[in-house]
Amino acid sequence: MTNHLISGETDLSLDELANEFKIIQSGEKRISIIGTRNLSIIHQQIVETLSCALVQAGNTIITSGGASGVNFAAIEGALKGDPSKLEVILPQTIKEQPLEVQDKLKEVRLVTEHTDRVDMDFSEASRICYNEIVDAAHQLICFLYHDSNTLAKAVEYAKFNHKIVTVFYLD
Repeated sequence: MTNHLISGETDLSLDELANEFKIIQSGEKRISIIGTRNLSIIHQQIVETLSCALVQAGNTIITSGGASGVNFAAIEGALKGDPSKLEVILPQTIKEQPLEVQDKLKEVRLVTEHTDRVDMDFSEASRICYNEIVDAAHQLICFLYHDSNTLAKAVEYAKFNHKIVTVFYLD
């Protein structure tokens, strides 16, 4: 018989709750950082600094690719802070990434590609990728605009899966 704690929309077993408590107490988390490509230089610097600080504190950052914006800034910051604490999950393959990102990904220890999604619509491949990134993490940090549909779906997916969610709206 499984014991469950029920609180509003949350239905966690005691084992799941104990595991979450252990993660919170350890101070080392797997944190996904994703967001928009349309980002000011100031916001890029904020994301990069956040990512760097999080990996220096012992956390692992999980993100995706992208030539500019949040994901690339998260990669830059994690590489500066502790490259061993960075994981990148791509919606498709490295070849589909811009050249600047392809070069940067050579510095990343763990890159997951999906050759099976090369012929898939990029927005659909991205939606699946963001769900994988959320699944691989304890927490989601997302930078988006109110009309960012794919990212908003990732936020809802994370909430549905009982992740800690921090959202920064840029508009």
